[in-house]
Amino acid sequence: MDTQEIIRQARALQERIKGYSRKGVEGAIGEAAKAQVCEFLRTYAGPKSAFLKQAEEAGGYTVYIVTTLDAIIASFVQYLEAGLAAGISPERRAQLDVVADILGQAHSLLQDDRQHPAAAAMLIGASLEEFLRTWVEADNLSIGSAKPGIDAYVKSLRAADLISKQDVKDITSWAGIRNHAAHGEWDEVSDRARIRLMLEGVNLFMRQKETG
Repeated sequence: MDTQEIIRQARALQERIKGYSRKGVEGAIGEAAKAQVCEFLRTYAGPKSAFLKQAEEAGGYTVYIVTTLDAIIASFVQYLEAGLAAGISPERRAQLDVVADILGQAHSLLQDDRQHPAAAAMLIGASLEEFLRTWVEADNLSIGSAKPGIDAYVKSLRAADLISKQDVKDITSWAGIRNHAAHGEWDEVSDRARIRLMLEGVNLFMRQKETG
C-alpha cells in the first residue's frame, strides 16, 4: 500500500472515530475508537512508533479520548505528507520491491487451482527469508558462524529486540510450512486455505516491520 492510500485510510478513520464522540461518554465507545486507531498505527506506523505509543496512552472520557486520537492521526498524516516516513534507503526499497514481487507471484499461484499450493508455500517462504536476510544486512547485524537461513536471521533480529517472541513463533510456523513443501510432504501443504493464511500473515508481518 502506497503512502497516498495510507493517508486516505487515515482520514477515513478520523471521520469514523469523530462520530463516536457524539454517541455519549461511555468508556466502551472510547475504547472501541482507541482499538481501531492503535491497530491502524501498529500496522502502518510500526509497533514501536511514537504515534502508537501516544494512542495507547489515551484515556479519560470518550470525548477526550476521541479528540486525542484525532490529533494523533492528524499528526501521523502530516508526518506522511512531509515525506518523513520515507526513511528507507533506495537499496532497501529495491530489496523490498523484489520481496513484494515474489509474494505477488505466490498470490497468483494460489488463485490458479491447477497449481499445487506447495508451489505458493515455497515462494512465500523464499520471500520471508529474503526479507529477513536483507533486514539483518540493512541493520548491520551479525549471524556469527551460523548457517545463513531463516533460523539464523530470526535469532539475530530477536537478539537485537527487533522482533517479538510472538514474531518468532509466527516465523517458525511459516518456515515449517515451507519446509514441508520443500521436502515433498504434500499432505501438509495441500490445504489452499492454510497457505492463504500463511501469505496473509507474512504480508502483514512485512508491512509492520517495514516501518517498525
